[in-house]
Amino acid sequence: MAGLRLGPLLRHVDWETGTGATVWVEADRPCEAEVRCADGAGGTAPTWQIAGHHYALIPVTGLRPGAETAYRVLLDGEQVWPLPDSPFPDSTIRTPAPTPIPGTDATDPAPVRVAFGSCRWAAPPSDASHDPVGPDALDTLAQALARAPEAPRPDVLVLLGDQVYADETSAETRRWLAGRRDLSEPPGEQVADYEEYTRLYYESWLDPEVRWLLSTVPSCMIFDDHDVIDDWNTSEAWQRRMRATPWWRERILSGLMSYWVHQHLGNLSPAELAADPLYAEVRAAEDGTEALREFAARADADPGYTRWSYRRDFGRTRLLMVDTRAARVLAEGRRAMLTDKEFAWVREQAMDGVGGAPGFPADPEEPGTSGAYDHLLLGTSLPWLLPHFVHDVEAWNASVCGGRRGGRWARIAEDLRQRGDLEHWAAFPESFDALTDTIAAVGGAPGAPATISVLSGDVHHAYVATPDWSRWPSRPPRSQVRQLTCSPVHNSIYASIRLGFRFGWSAAGRALGRAFRRHGRVPHPRLSWHKTGGPWFGNQLMTLTLRGRSAHLRLDQAQSDPAGGGARLVTALETDLAG
Repeated sequence: MAGLRLGPLLRHVDWETGTGATVWVEADRPCEAEVRCADGAGGTAPTWQIAGHHYALIPVTGLRPGAETAYRVLLDGEQVWPLPDSPFPDSTIRTPAPTPIPGTDATDPAPVRVAFGSCRWAAPPSDASHDPVGPDALDTLAQALARAPEAPRPDVLVLLGDQVYADETSAETRRWLAGRRDLSEPPGEQVADYEEYTRLYYESWLDPEVRWLLSTVPSCMIFDDHDVIDDWNTSEAWQRRMRATPWWRERILSGLMSYWVHQHLGNLSPAELAADPLYAEVRAAEDGTEALREFAARADADPGYTRWSYRRDFGRTRLLMVDTRAARVLAEGRRAMLTDKEFAWVREQAMDGVGGAPGFPADPEEPGTSGAYDHLLLGTSLPWLLPHFVHDVEAWNASVCGGRRGGRWARIAEDLRQRGDLEHWAAFPESFDALTDTIAAVGGAPGAPATISVLSGDVHHAYVATPDWSRWPSRPPRSQVRQLTCSPVHNSIYASIRLGFRFGWSAAGRALGRAFRRHGRVPHPRLSWHKTGGPWFGNQLMTLTLRGRSAHLRLDQAQSDPAGGGARLVTALETDLAG
């Protein structure tokens, strides 16, 4: 009898028709995987094999729009989910009702709730009564939803990177690694190959609360550095150094392969899956390992070979998830966060439907124009707008590494770049400007969305930043634009780093940053911004509630319940962004 090894994960729910979804599972042997819904909907799919593991992404059809149905998972006809004696409610699939066309007599649209965060170190505490990094925000969210299944819950969970930590393993995982290889040999206590990556996903996604949460709330994911290694693709010199190590090739190929299997495929719609030649090849093969390995090798060698970025529309809310790691161009003098082709795709998707989509009402500020969506969410693991001092230091570093102060300074700056994690958008100045130009173009176009929110994580704290367009050389956006940064979901931050980020927003930090810019001969930025919320430290999640052209933001922190009984979510911020 086949058993359920990992999952189920509810991934893609069709917001266009409200009739379909996909569910991801891993079985312990080849089998036929099936989802059966209480309302008669369902679907089946045979498993496919990678490195001795058996996976299926099951298309579910026949769902009713605007409804919720419980579902079961069966392998070769035998039920494997829900688990026997599960303390959680049934896993369900909720589908959206058809989105009414604004300006018609149709009822108001239902809200779209988007919860997001990043950086979840999944290791369980050695002492069940004490977690050294504090309560896990995903665990705490799951517990809250399980206690009140009728309460509002996210329509989608956006995980912005560091879903697993390949370079920071737990004590339990290190003991497991020691049972299969000599940890005195590189990469030591870090993961080395595909099988060891699967261990990280088991540790993360078999957590009972998270397993139930991911089975009942759809998710969108993108990698960040720790999914492969800290500061992945910082610079050309970093990449050259890593490629010279004997263990790196297996690590990067396994990282990309495991990401494709566990995270990337579920981001795609059934139509995108049907058009994916690699997915077809893997499913048709007796063993798809070599095909996937070849794909990963080509993706690592050429940042333009594939596109990990993707688009999801939730009614009149558009999410663009942007790859800020594997798509980088690292050659000094041509550095870019994304290849030209990928950035053109991002801009095209952001502009698609702005200022002229048929069937939509006139924009009240631009008579005769129309827009296809009300809210744009740009999911980029790395923040666009950083504390001013941090931004200026990274811009200085990019200039000096590029030779503006000579070879000696370039060598010093490269060492600082790698030691200080100086590799955010600010460290790619032309890409920072291109992203800013795209946001301004979308927000200033006829039929612009009400809000443009850049969703980010990475920096192990949360804050809200608002751009100041008063010196912008062209028409400023009418959209409400915000940088919304939220991390970690479950991790910690050194006290010195906390002080550094607080200093980064201060007047003294801005003054010192300007000195760095002068030394690096960095032009004065066209855009300025200011912090309008935070910083907040702790394990946390942000939630955007989007209805019509209004937007509401909430930040919840996971805190130990002083009355006992685990943890609870405590709201640290509630504010309207628009409407």
